[in-house]
Amino acid sequence: MSSTVELTKDNFDQLVSENEFVLIDFWASWCGPCKQFAPVYEKAAEENPDLMFGKVDTEAQPELAAAFGISSIPTLMIVRDQVAVYSQPGALPAPVLQDLIGQARKLDMDEVRKSIAAQEGQTQQ
Repeated sequence: MSSTVELTKDNFDQLVSENEFVLIDFWASWCGPCKQFAPVYEKAAEENPDLMFGKVDTEAQPELAAAFGISSIPTLMIVRDQVAVYSQPGALPAPVLQDLIGQARKLDMDEVRKSIAAQEGQTQQ
């Protein structure tokens, strides 16, 4: 059984709000790098059962891809406490993905929220 969840416009908000830490792989069946990244992503999901791993098929879910401005795939996004803390296109090698997960686990989300609030305050002036 796959340890990743297919995210759709119908379940996305619920799953992201119910899970403190969500990794999202934006992909498409015709995308070569997406196919190369898929087993790396699945293995990371198996190695981190406490985290939610989701996949968004950009062909089947164009609204979700558009909502997040996904213009290149694969794109990996990490959402913690409903805040996107990472979003980059490109297939990552397994060690880089594991390192990234480790870094995201260590984030102080209070500090992240303060930083976002400060940035938003600067843009409103």
